Amino acid sequence: MGLSFSKLFAGLFGRQEMRILMVGLDAAGKTTILYKLKLGEIVTTIPTIGFNVETVEYKNISFTVWDVGGQDKIRPLWRYYFQNTQGIIFVVDSNDRDRISEAREELQQMLNEDELRDALLLVFANKQDLPNAMNAAEITEKL
Repeated sequence: MGLSFSKLFAGLFGRQEMRILMVGLDAAGKTTILYKLKLGEIVTTIPTIGFNVETVEYKNISFTVWDVGGQDKIRPLWRYYFQNTQGIIFVVDSNDRDRISEAREELQQMLNEDELRDALLLVFANKQDLPNAMNAAEITEKL
């Protein structure tokens, strides 16, 4: 009986699909986050040259997450991933005090793009476990 309702519900409402763009400065931890979401475990990664893309399922939502490299030479290419993006995960290295202003500049530049005007934004303050990490309030203030 429960399975019948599940099938009926899925048939009526279907699966929702969302395109998510995950960006941030290099070494912020984007790829590690992507594979933690996908596989449920921490994997060894190398710097992303180009992109990684994975589908992450959660309840009745299928998220297609595009993890794009964050090196300064690659950042101008981010704009080619903006089309049809419904959500942005902007990953910040909470321990990188030297580059928080650089992260702010990149975020502001991205938020001024017309193609992203309707996209939802999540700022992911990564590496909170490190002893000198900025807390959420400090990151909010600096961004």
